[in-house]
This record gives sequence, C-alpha cells and structure tokens, in this order.
Amino acid sequence: MKKQTFIQGSIILIASALIVKLIGALFKIPLANMLGGDGMNYFGCGYSLFLPVYAIMINGLSPAVSKLTAERVSKLDFNSVEKIRHISLISFSIIGLIGSVLMILLSKIFCTYVADNPNAYLCVITLAPSVVFGCICSVYRGYYEGLCNMIPTSISQLAEAIGKLIFGLTFCNFIIHNYDSISKYFPNTDIYSLASASAILGISLSTGLGLLILIMFEPFRNKPKIKNLNISKDEEKSLLKEIFSIMIPIAIGSLVTNLTTLIDLATIIRFIDKIPIDILSKEYNVNTDNFSGFVYGSYTGLAITIFNLVPSVTNMLSKGALPNVVTSWQNKDLQSLQKDVSDMLSITSLIAIPSGLGITFLAKPILMFLYPQRIDEIAVSYESLAYMGIGVIFLCLSFPLFSVLQGINRPDLPIKIMLVGVIVKLIGNIVLLSVPSMAVYGAGISTTLCYFVIFILSFVMFTKVSKVKINLIKISLPILYGSILCSISAIICNDIISKYQSSKLALMLGILIGGGIYLVTLYLMGFKLVDTIKFRKSK
Repeated sequence: MKKQTFIQGSIILIASALIVKLIGALFKIPLANMLGGDGMNYFGCGYSLFLPVYAIMINGLSPAVSKLTAERVSKLDFNSVEKIRHISLISFSIIGLIGSVLMILLSKIFCTYVADNPNAYLCVITLAPSVVFGCICSVYRGYYEGLCNMIPTSISQLAEAIGKLIFGLTFCNFIIHNYDSISKYFPNTDIYSLASASAILGISLSTGLGLLILIMFEPFRNKPKIKNLNISKDEEKSLLKEIFSIMIPIAIGSLVTNLTTLIDLATIIRFIDKIPIDILSKEYNVNTDNFSGFVYGSYTGLAITIFNLVPSVTNMLSKGALPNVVTSWQNKDLQSLQKDVSDMLSITSLIAIPSGLGITFLAKPILMFLYPQRIDEIAVSYESLAYMGIGVIFLCLSFPLFSVLQGINRPDLPIKIMLVGVIVKLIGNIVLLSVPSMAVYGAGISTTLCYFVIFILSFVMFTKVSKVKINLIKISLPILYGSILCSISAIICNDIISKYQSSKLALMLGILIGGGIYLVTLYLMGFKLVDTIKFRKSK
C-alpha cells in the first residue's frame, strides 16, 4: 500500500475517531432508553471495570508497537519490524488471554466487594473476551500505524463501532422481548441484568469484528523480504523490554484518567445505601427496588454519556496545532509558542464554553429530548448533569494543555496532575455523597471540582515550565460573554416555544436561536473566528 503523509494519516484518524464517537453516542442513548436506570446500573458496573483494564493492557500497546516499528522502518531494518510484530502478537495474545480469564474468575468477587453490585457479574464475564481481542487489535494497529498506513486502524475502528451498535442493541432488544423463554437458562437473574450482559456481549463481538477486519488486511500488506525471523531469547527479552518501557507510562496515564469511573463505581451505590430510603423517597418519587443502583445507572447511562460528548470532539480539534507547538519549543521560539497555545485554547473554548453552559442551563430539556420515556431516570440525573456542564469546559481546556506539556518534553506532568484530580474526586465523593440532601448529585459536583483543579494545575505548570504567559482572560472573555447570552436566549426561547409547540421542537429552536446570537455577539465584539481556526503552516 502507498505510504501516507503525516497530514493524510492524521486526517484519516481524526475523521474516523469523530465518526466512531458519533456511532458510540447512537449506541449509548438508545441503550439507556431500553435499559433505564436499573439496567444501566449493571452495564455501567461492567464497563467501569473494563475501562481501567483496557487502559492498562491495551491503550499503551498500540503507540509502543507503532513507535518501535516506525524507528526500524526509518533505518530500513525490516527484519526487526517483522520480529517486533511477531513477538508482540504472540506475547500479548497470551497476556490478553490471561487478562480475560482473570476477569471471568474475579467477576463475582469484584462485583460483590468492590462495586457492591453482585448481579452485575454477568456483564463482567461477557466483556472479558474484549481484553484478548483488544490486545491483538492493538498490535496490528500499532504495526500499520508505524508503517504510516492509518487505513486499517480507521476501518477496523469503524467496523467495531458499527458492530457494537448493531450487535449490542439487537441482543439487548431480543432479551427484553424474549426474557420469559430465556430466563429458565439463567435462574435468579433479572431481566435487566441479562439484557445488560447481552448488550455487553455485543461489544465483545464487535471487538472481535474489528480484529477480523485487521486480519483481512494481512494479504494486502507489503511483506518485506526477511533474511531470518529466528529470534533468540535475549533478542526477545530486549524487544519486549523496549515495548514495555514505552507502553507502561502511557498505560499509567490512561489508567489515571479512568480512575474517576472506578471511584464512582466504588462510592455512589455504597454511600447512598447508607442513607435511609424514606429521606430520599420524599424528594425523588422513583419506582424501583434498588434506589442506589438506579441512581448509579442513571448517572452513568444518561449524565455521563452527555458529559463525554463535547470533550470527545474538542480533543480532536486542538491536535492540528500540536506539530507547531513542538517545533516552536525545539526552536526556542517562545513568541510562536505563545500564539500556538493561545490558538489551541481559543478554538477549544469556542465550542467548550457555550456547550458547557448550555448543558448546565438546559440539562433537563436535553435529557427529556434524548430519553423521553425515562422520566424517573431524568429526575435523579439531571442535577448531576447540570453541575457537570461546567466541568465540561474545564475538561475540554485541559486536553490541549496536556498535549502541550507532552510537546515540550514534560509527559510526566499530565499524569501527576491527573492524580491530584483523582484525589479531589475521591474526597469530593466521600464528603458530598455522605450528605443526604446532596447524595444523588454529589458525584456530579465532585467531577466538576476534579476537572477544575486539573485545568488550573495544567495552566500553572505550563506557564512555569515554558516561561510563556497566556492571557486567558483575553482569550475567554468574549467567548464567555457570547456563551452567557447564548444560554440565556436558548432558555427563554425554549420556555416560550414549549408553551405552543412540542418540547423537542422548542429545544432545537432554542439552541438554534441561541447559537445565532452567540455568533453575532462574537462578530460584534470583533472576535476574529477565521484567524483563530486558521492554524499557521508547520514551520
């Protein structure tokens, strides 16, 4: 296959990632409508365990294989390239298989003693195959990316996302409509536990589909002429040591990022269970036998799904300026570095601030729009989403700063900063979930506090390390002013129009009118949108 340029490869990966995120939302939103708070309680438990495991065993593997492959290719050492591929496939197939078996064996222990959610063990079991599939996928993807061929990665990720959408929703729907005939094979398992596990089984199968797509590229790859593929024990140890030396720091950073999900999993159900149910039932008239699990499922299934949408988009937008950041730093051109970082923060703020404020002020209408049949779930999750709307802004602005810190040769700082944020999240959950009046939405507040601290520390550390001053007020003030007017306009229009039209139409028109006022406000304030999004050519 023809080798792609850096820009071509980046465009392919970014476009693919955006489509995958969109398909992911199309999966999670209908799934939450099917399962409700009770079902998403089990689903969230299984998925919350999977994310840290995925971070440890998979997230760092693909970049490690990619880096080593690219280094050998640059030296035209294709013999070593094939050895890296061969060793990685064998080693991480075994490691992934061990990880999958451990997930199955420890599923009941984890769900009972860590998650305080024993009936979720089926979700963990059905998700276990994803670990071995994911490990093998990461080796293939890293290999192709190291050869500057991003097409296999993009197509396999798209296939995986589409498979998750089709398999997950189909299996879940089948169980819900045929529970009576299937339940005899799973005694003492309620419909939501079984339906959630079937949805997660669809995710595992979709990972297998992604792997199958990568394997199908095998006949078309440019196989170099190998003089000798025999690998000595010393050579095998040396290559594995190189892989792990790159993989482990990335895995730790990814793990730290996912620790907030584990904190919610380990605290929300446990702390709400300590509060007398009559105190909560007075405020939340919810028909469920498991109120704490219902709250956790609604929080992860509804609020967290919406919370993650905007950061997944803005994380892609700031990547276009990163090569400039690296070049400016290497050339000690601090003036250019200042402009590059200001551009990254500006383009991110353009979307993050109005979106975050919009989520905060329109949390309930947004949830009603997406989950019209889930009134009880919305009742216990919209306050969390409203508080997390502000957190969306801080999380989005933290991503470009993390990229910049890595670009100026301080990759250790994002991990340390995230650890501080995780501690804030843990303390916040413990304190806020202990207060009966705040138990239902306390996790939402602590999430925002977590990302506020992360953003402040990231900004301070960048300024300290780079000696570059960024005028954050100058960047954000016109955007913030326009966003406030946008949010107020959207709220007023939504309230007025909803009296005469459907709530869905009212929300859409409110957002459309608010967005128009936002753009007009920026224009009148002299904000140069074109100059902001037009990044300079790489030096």
